[in-house]
Amino acid sequence: MSIEPAEQIALKLPHLPESPGVYLFKDATGQVLYVGKAKRLRSRVRSYFGADPLANAKTRVLVRQISDVETIVLPTEAHALVLEANLIKEYRPRFNIALRDDKSYPYIKVTINEPFPRVYVTRRLIDDGGRYFGPYTDVGAMRRALNVVKRIFTVRSCNYDMPKEMPERACLDYHIGRCKAPCILLQSQLEYREMIDEVVLYLEGRTAEVTRRVRQRMDDAAQNMDFERAGELRDALLHLQRLEEPTVVVELEGGDRDVLGYARDGEDAVVAMLRIRGGKLLAREHQFVENIEHEEDDAVLAAYIARTYIPLPEHARELLIPFEICDRELIEETLPRTTIWMPQRGPRRQLIELADQNARHLLEEQKTASFEADERAVDPVYELQRELGLQTVPRAMICFDISTTQGTDTVASCVWFENGRPKRAEYRKFKIKTVEGTDDFASMREVVTRYFTRRLDEQKPLPDLVVVDGGKGQLSSVREALEAVNLSRLPTISLAKREEEIFVPGRSESLRLSKRSPALRMLQRMRDEAHRFAITYNRKRRSMRTVTSELLKIKGVGPEKRRALLNAFGSVQGVRDAGVEAIAQLPGFSMASAQRLLAALAPQTESPAAPGKG
Repeated sequence: MSIEPAEQIALKLPHLPESPGVYLFKDATGQVLYVGKAKRLRSRVRSYFGADPLANAKTRVLVRQISDVETIVLPTEAHALVLEANLIKEYRPRFNIALRDDKSYPYIKVTINEPFPRVYVTRRLIDDGGRYFGPYTDVGAMRRALNVVKRIFTVRSCNYDMPKEMPERACLDYHIGRCKAPCILLQSQLEYREMIDEVVLYLEGRTAEVTRRVRQRMDDAAQNMDFERAGELRDALLHLQRLEEPTVVVELEGGDRDVLGYARDGEDAVVAMLRIRGGKLLAREHQFVENIEHEEDDAVLAAYIARTYIPLPEHARELLIPFEICDRELIEETLPRTTIWMPQRGPRRQLIELADQNARHLLEEQKTASFEADERAVDPVYELQRELGLQTVPRAMICFDISTTQGTDTVASCVWFENGRPKRAEYRKFKIKTVEGTDDFASMREVVTRYFTRRLDEQKPLPDLVVVDGGKGQLSSVREALEAVNLSRLPTISLAKREEEIFVPGRSESLRLSKRSPALRMLQRMRDEAHRFAITYNRKRRSMRTVTSELLKIKGVGPEKRRALLNAFGSVQGVRDAGVEAIAQLPGFSMASAQRLLAALAPQTESPAAPGKG
């Protein structure tokens, strides 16, 4: 069922342009709810109010709050991509993907637009002709880079507007060898600019070029008999060489590359970027991403590239991505000097895997801070994916269990785990309807068929992995039920209690994980939770049946009164303990009827036993 647009939007829709641009949805107070780009504005905005069911709950909530729409027409969709990113940073709409703290990371700025440039830390990006390096998500790495600049290069630390403002004498930095006093013309502007060029090369990661230049100047100074200057350059050269040694982490045909890694855990994700210059891994940056519950991974990564990577002052000639992204053609058009690769094998793929590993580690660190450290130390979901050979990470998992008492009161349970944690709102319990006696296999077939048939009818999300408590027989029953509802593609396993064996369809041998494996502990926790939930329901069913049978013996207590007693007190003993006044307050009861009920439920006193023989 479609949602009708607000009156103001309904009037605007027919007149919106079929041109590229950006649209801003606003609520009744004028606050921006969502910013999006479009190749054709009218068609895109109209699609939110179409006759087809909306894609997800998040979009439905958004559309119900929209009161107005503002559009900005642009020459191309590539221009729209850039403006969309800028507007999202400005307004921070609650329905857009959130890149956490994307404005707060520090940069190192080199004021190359000044005659005597300075080098300092800033958190503001201004288009004033300066060079910005960063953002540094690791502040420690930024401080180390600044310390190297101060130790090797004699960059001034004063704030004079040189050459308009010139002090009368040199400051302390000159006397301790940290500056060559260009402020009193002891260093020429040409010599100072040459040094700044080397600072820029160093911050770009091109230490080999800086080393070559310093060695050349050292040799020239030695030939000119300027041994003091040659000694200073020699010390700087030795320090550069020591710095360069530990950075040789990755060698890949030389060249400059930015490598993106990605890890996701439910509504949170991390994008990690490895900066490789000259074949050497120099730095790692990262960005936490939120508000992505109903977003696809390709859209999340594209949002990071559009809003964080593209605005960077420097891009490598190659950008390696872990999977295909949406709007790739637009992004490539916006990055004309950068080639985007999605390697499937070889050294470049190894770089992607390294970046993914970094992203996963960062995400685990974040989860450890907010959840149980023992469960997040090693992510069991990723381990389970690897051990089972699954193509996708089993973020959503369900587990079925059957509980019966001597062939009666047979029930079943289904528990749902999201990213290794129980999601109790998705728990389900079943009363077996078509199976007589004790038949776990038939009961399992009935429950799985009913569960997934309803899931499909209600168009609810399906789990990434189905787990069943039992062995090969229970697993076969589940597979038969899944095939009957055309869901044979769903990964399924069973976990046997005795030896904690994992049975996988198509494998003759069972899989046995280490007893210390976090993945096995997670499966055991699911299995035990499903068993607990089933047992609880089974006991409740037995208790209700016992209460009902006791109450059926009492005259004057019909179905409605029995239901009221069960809902209020839960068991026969609960009715006995309630007392006359509590029972009399229930619908249909009086003080007299409550007294008769308690008298009928009073335990019968047994007569003394007759003397036995012998």
